[in-house]
Amino acid sequence: MRSELFGTLPDGTSVHRWTLERGGVRVRVLTYGGIVQSAQVPDRSGLVASVALGFEGLDGYLGHPGPYFGALVGRYANRIAGGAFTLDGRTHRLARNDGPNSLHGGERGFDKHVWDAEPAGDHGVRLSRVSPDGEEGYPGRLAVAATYALDAAGALTIAYEATSDAPTVVNLTNHTYWNLAGAGSGSALGHEVRIAASRITPTDGAGIPTGVYEDVAGTRFDFRSARPAGPGLDHNYVLDKGVTARPVPVAALSDPVSGRTLSVATTEPGLQLYTADHFAADLPFAPGDGIALETQHFPDSPNRPGFPSATLRPGEVYASQTVYGFSVR
Repeated sequence: MRSELFGTLPDGTSVHRWTLERGGVRVRVLTYGGIVQSAQVPDRSGLVASVALGFEGLDGYLGHPGPYFGALVGRYANRIAGGAFTLDGRTHRLARNDGPNSLHGGERGFDKHVWDAEPAGDHGVRLSRVSPDGEEGYPGRLAVAATYALDAAGALTIAYEATSDAPTVVNLTNHTYWNLAGAGSGSALGHEVRIAASRITPTDGAGIPTGVYEDVAGTRFDFRSARPAGPGLDHNYVLDKGVTARPVPVAALSDPVSGRTLSVATTEPGLQLYTADHFAADLPFAPGDGIALETQHFPDSPNRPGFPSATLRPGEVYASQTVYGFSVR
């Protein structure tokens, strides 16, 4: 494990890159935005390539913040309707950065901050910061950390934790786009997807859940058996397992050509499947060149009492884990 200077922000703040290597896997994490810059894994022939979409330099991330390449997203991943929620009778108004809604923490969410970093054992790095009360409209002083670590088999665990001095809402995720044929190799829409979810939360035209659950049986959203992803997917899956204390396997992504397979296990109740259909023309990647599997609480949960709660109160600890395993077949 090693750390090196990756670049400097316009205000002079240094950004470092941490390299984790174990079990034939090499993962690089930036202190800027908690970004997974690359994840290098072998294919069935032993050829190594990065399967995470990213940029070689810091300027790429600063110039293209919208897709959230590899980023640690918060305080609240996904959308909150109308950029507001009410908690304990008090309405909190958030930054609106997605039409009338708040998306991925607002104008300057966790993906646009430089995090403090320290080693976590021999094969991990712990990123931490304090989000002040009122940041992007969210209540409470939130002390938050994310630990990235590789196990002996090369699986990447991201473990999140947070505490607050006032009632608030928290929903953290990682926004890596995966292409198991190798970043920059072209479309990932031929990858096969499997998700252990019998339902989704359907949305309106602005990506806000309607509040009901919809069965996937007989629809294009049914990935209970593995099949090619195809375009036009940006939906939250209601994982059959629900919220769990330990990570449970919930999804897999595989590339028939390279043989690489990505497995996903999580403690979270939901997973956003996004096929990157909205990549802009000025990006080095085309729509569909990566697939995001964002473990999460559901979109707009603070406004949906029927959804699993994302509320964090003083004295409680927010804890979430997701494990990304790499293999070949």
